[in-house]
Order: sequence, then structure tokens, then C-alpha cells
Amino acid sequence: MRYAMVIDTLKCVGCSDCVVACQTENDVPIGYCRDWITETVSGTYPNIVLELKSERCNHCDNAPCVRCCPTGASHIVDGGIVLVTHNECIGCGACIESCPYDARYQHPEGYVDKCTFCHHRLEKGQLPACVSVCPTKCMYFGDLDNPNSEVSKLLKNRKWKTLAPEAGTKPNVYYLI
Repeated sequence: MRYAMVIDTLKCVGCSDCVVACQTENDVPIGYCRDWITETVSGTYPNIVLELKSERCNHCDNAPCVRCCPTGASHIVDGGIVLVTHNECIGCGACIESCPYDARYQHPEGYVDKCTFCHHRLEKGQLPACVSVCPTKCMYFGDLDNPNSEVSKLLKNRKWKTLAPEAGTKPNVYYLI
């Protein structure tokens, strides 16, 4: 199994419900976030395109944050989810610097924190909090190794992109365009 998230940029309205759901579900301290909304404007008038998308840790197959962690606190678990074991993290910040997605932050308690794809919810058979609350249903989550999963079908039938493909991280968050 290889978990992936697919986000339809044509459906996202930038409401930030995903951000609030994540903060609430994971007790993220005020002023910090594990996911966020970006707004990109391209083109020239009158052909301007606005792209809204929810960003987070990309749970990369080739994760530089895991390779550079001196304690092994950053690691990959079954399903390809990148996690940080808080009590093993020394807060050195090497993983923060190595991430091309700027997806990690220094928690006030001294460890590095990030999106976990709500691993605790997945273990109970639930979707990540961000996916479950999206009012436009622009977020999808599932197993890329299953050709019949919704995420696999979407990537087969729609045009998509990943962020910073030149970084060679092999991210597992995809954006439908």
C-alpha cells in the first residue's frame, strides 16, 4: 500500500476548512499549521488564472527529511507516511531545512512537527481530517498501489502535477489541474 492525496485545484475555493480541521484534530498550537492554502495568479489580463490549493507535507518516497535526521525521529511507516517521533526528535531543524515544500515547523515544545495524513485516524479506518471536512470535496485520499482506488483513477484520467518535481523527492500529494 502507498497512500496518496489528490487535490482538485479546479474545485478548491480556498475556504481553509482543511486548515482548521487539521489544527483542531491534531492540537496544533495557535500561530502554527500543518497545512495551508496557497493562491497563485498567472497569465495577463484579460486571461488571468487563479489557482487555489491546499498544501502540506508531501510524504515523499525519497524524503530528504528522513535521510538527514540524525536521530531517526523522522521516518517512513507502512503506507509511505512520513512521521516524526516527538520524543526522539532533538529539534535540530535539519529536516526543516531539507524540505523543499516548507512543510515542517518547530513546535513550541521543542520537537519538529508536520502533517501526518492523520495517521491516527487512518488506523481507525477514517480519512484524514482535512479530507473529511472539505465542503467542495476537492480532496481525495487512498492507495496508489490499488488501480481501482479513487486516487489512482483520478491520476489516470485527469491532468495533474506535483510540487517541485525537480527536487527528486517523489511526492505523494498530487494536484489535478
